[in-house]
Amino acid sequence: PLPELVKNRLEKELTSIIKNGFAVLYMIARKLVKYSESQGYLVGSRGSVGSSVVATFAGISEVNPLPPHYYCPKCKYSDFETAKELNIHSGFDLPDRDCPVCGTRLNYDGQDIPFETFLGFYGEKSPDIDLNFSGEVQGKVHKYTEELFGAENVFRAGTIGGLADKTAYGYVIKYLEERGISLTRAEMDRCVKHCVDVKRSTGQHPGGIVVVPKEYEIYDFCPVQHPADDPKSDIVTTHFTFSYLHDTLLKLDELGHDIPTKYKYLEKFSGTSVLDVPMNDRSIYDLFLGTGPLGVTPEEIDCELGTLGLPELGTRFVIRILQESQPQTFADLLQISGLSHGTDVWTGNAQDLIRDKICGISEVIGTRDSIMLTLIRYGLESSMAFKIMESVRKGKGLTPEFEGAMRACSVPDWYIASCKKIKYMFPKAHAAAYDMSAIRLGWYKVHIPLAFYCAMLTVQPGGFDAEIVIRGKEAVVAEMKRIDALGNDASQKDKDSYATLQLVNEAYARGIRFLPVDLKRSKAFEFTPEDGAVRMPFSALPGIGETAAQSIETARDEKMYESVEDLRTRSKVTKSVIEILRRNGILKGLDETAQISIFNLLS
Repeated sequence: PLPELVKNRLEKELTSIIKNGFAVLYMIARKLVKYSESQGYLVGSRGSVGSSVVATFAGISEVNPLPPHYYCPKCKYSDFETAKELNIHSGFDLPDRDCPVCGTRLNYDGQDIPFETFLGFYGEKSPDIDLNFSGEVQGKVHKYTEELFGAENVFRAGTIGGLADKTAYGYVIKYLEERGISLTRAEMDRCVKHCVDVKRSTGQHPGGIVVVPKEYEIYDFCPVQHPADDPKSDIVTTHFTFSYLHDTLLKLDELGHDIPTKYKYLEKFSGTSVLDVPMNDRSIYDLFLGTGPLGVTPEEIDCELGTLGLPELGTRFVIRILQESQPQTFADLLQISGLSHGTDVWTGNAQDLIRDKICGISEVIGTRDSIMLTLIRYGLESSMAFKIMESVRKGKGLTPEFEGAMRACSVPDWYIASCKKIKYMFPKAHAAAYDMSAIRLGWYKVHIPLAFYCAMLTVQPGGFDAEIVIRGKEAVVAEMKRIDALGNDASQKDKDSYATLQLVNEAYARGIRFLPVDLKRSKAFEFTPEDGAVRMPFSALPGIGETAAQSIETARDEKMYESVEDLRTRSKVTKSVIEILRRNGILKGLDETAQISIFNLLS
């Protein structure tokens, strides 16, 4: 029998979902997730879908929106009261405990997220179920969608790129100059205004798939085209951008993301499951306060915290927020995700409140859902709390009626003032999904560092240069200083390299070595654990692309190379690739040709 709280939540959600015809969307999402998992890749949820406990129980979202609670995996005992008594706002912050009924170690979960933020107060809002698939399986998921609905009913969501202000201004100026026309500034501005957003090019949404019901054709809704007007492309997109079709056709967001791919490699390199990572391990949370769990000093890794490589938590901006707010719990991390992704939520708002000690990280407004829950705790009626949340998260501030209702329930002045400043707010379910992946990656970083660095570099090599890395930590630090000195003049390639070099520098500081590219042992792209060190792949050498790296590994695995000539013939790589291998000592000991000379026989 379900606990009353869970039963009521499920009934409330299912009534809304089924009555409004959204059940099919849940079933489609479930099928897509199960398909990806059958291919060996977990799926991440994004947006507000984690606000729905039906999505959680259906396996669509990893986020559990119920209030914080314990539950027993063996006898099904549950406890929703302890979290209330301890004033805990996330199930991951509950201390370890054994089941009082059967003695089994209890599981803990629940992020306390209202369903209303997903489907509206009356459950009538069309749901957007956005899913993050591994880039390695995203194409297969798109194909599987065509199998589900028939290729003739599935289209990519098209995008239209319009003219920007500056480009439009350039067009107008050029037109006037060519014709010798002189206009007033006001008339020129009027012409520019009319040109802005006129179609310039077409493209496709990175993961948007539009599904047409079988009794209709796409032409009942809009024309179709090839992206960038390329008639040779085998991709067909909607001609209208999806915003015009939003309330008419179903769009599935099947996005590519690197976290599911990182999970795959973490599991491969460590022989463990990311789903078994304890979410309340204190050493992981200490990464957000310093570098202690890594066994290094901030000076050794040129970073005050141990969050490098953790999703959304390793940038300079977020590191500053972490330093100022000093998070202690998972609930605090949810706040920080909201603060770093919102607009006018941190700077000039929560930052000042924390600095002035008016309140702490757990009290400031972080995510949109927290507004509704906080106002209900102050005594506001739930529908009024929902309306205020919707107004604030969209940047519309507070009406006199909203402010009056808040004051009548003794909501503090600082809270009301904070609501008025906000322009955009992040959903708590999306923050929870991000932070769960950060905690999982953080656990490997602390406890199985070799698997962590191998997985991170395999999935996001970002300009990795084996010729620099093999020279040691000093060479890595020197390259980081070179890029730093460029300031704003640094190229995008340099910026990508910098983040990678930071991770490599950290690995060196923790005593992890990097082994050179080896003709017998290296993989095409994978940085593999070997004797407590990282073996670099062929693609880590600058100048060796994906195709060349893969062909070297494939031909080598069929039969080991007997000579340089054999390598060039069977792998079909260019002379320049051979020279790169030669320059880095990878061909040492390999004869130039397979011909046997008298000297070979004598030696």
